[in-house]
Amino acid sequence: MLTITCVMGIIVGQILNTRENSLLSMPAILILIPSLVKIGGDTGSMLGARLSSAFHMGLGDRIYRNPVVHNSVIAAAIVGFVSSIFVSMLVFLASKLMGFGMPFITLLGISLIAVVIELTVVYSATVAIAFASHRFGMDPDDTVIPFIASLGDLVGVIGIFIALHLLNIL
Repeated sequence: MLTITCVMGIIVGQILNTRENSLLSMPAILILIPSLVKIGGDTGSMLGARLSSAFHMGLGDRIYRNPVVHNSVIAAAIVGFVSSIFVSMLVFLASKLMGFGMPFITLLGISLIAVVIELTVVYSATVAIAFASHRFGMDPDDTVIPFIASLGDLVGVIGIFIALHLLNIL
């Protein structure tokens, strides 16, 4: 698991490295990237921990029509979207104060597009890995959280670049 997460971290670094010049020309995006990327990994890890606790208590046997899974995904999504909006506001204020502001609507659009992509992929992977780990007798705490934190970084960076492309910024 550690080898996989290390490789994923290297891939994220290389993706950012290939876009270094264009990112340096947009300082507001540089402020946005670290916090926005962490939203998926952190809320995905939170979801994984909730699912793992449910398994340990015997509440998470079936994935379909399971209120534990359903409620956990909704709670994590609410946290993710609210965090995304809040991060957009903070980055807007910080970039305005530093003199290289970007329109708030643009920052919000980037954040929301990236978070939709990130949360969809990360939450799907979280539920799948948690159930697979439990089914094969592994502790989901040991498998889900490290993998999802790294996957959140990878998908978050890709999501930001997709958002920048869709909004014709990059």
